[in-house]
Amino acid sequence: MSDVADFQQTIQRQRDADEAMYRGDPEPFLALWSHRDPVSLFGAWGPCRTEWDELDRMFRWVAGRMSDGRNPAFDVEVADVSGDLGYTVGYERAELSIDGGPIRPWRVRVTHVYRREDGQWRLVHRHGDFAPQDESPPD
Repeated sequence: MSDVADFQQTIQRQRDADEAMYRGDPEPFLALWSHRDPVSLFGAWGPCRTEWDELDRMFRWVAGRMSDGRNPAFDVEVADVSGDLGYTVGYERAELSIDGGPIRPWRVRVTHVYRREDGQWRLVHRHGDFAPQDESPPD
């Protein structure tokens, strides 16, 4: 299988894992990650962590806050592979409940870095944030 086709399958697994997170299930998302350091998280809710044990704890905390996810999407704007590294840049969207509150829109811009380990693509870095209002000049 080509690097591109293999990486596209990884992106689909990312979409599936996001959907599970929005329902409060972190396991598919955790399974995407490398458990080999270095790994890192710059999280949308503020935590910036390194080392697998810390990331595992953070992702379980995030999933525990989410429920009732619906209409998920992972909109990839850019993706590329070079050797044993790959990345995606895009947006995660859904409607979900946070901390048992009402269902509301969720949109996070994300950058993921993947490393091929033992023939599989594994996440090694996530940077997610809530996008500020676009204040760029008019066209």
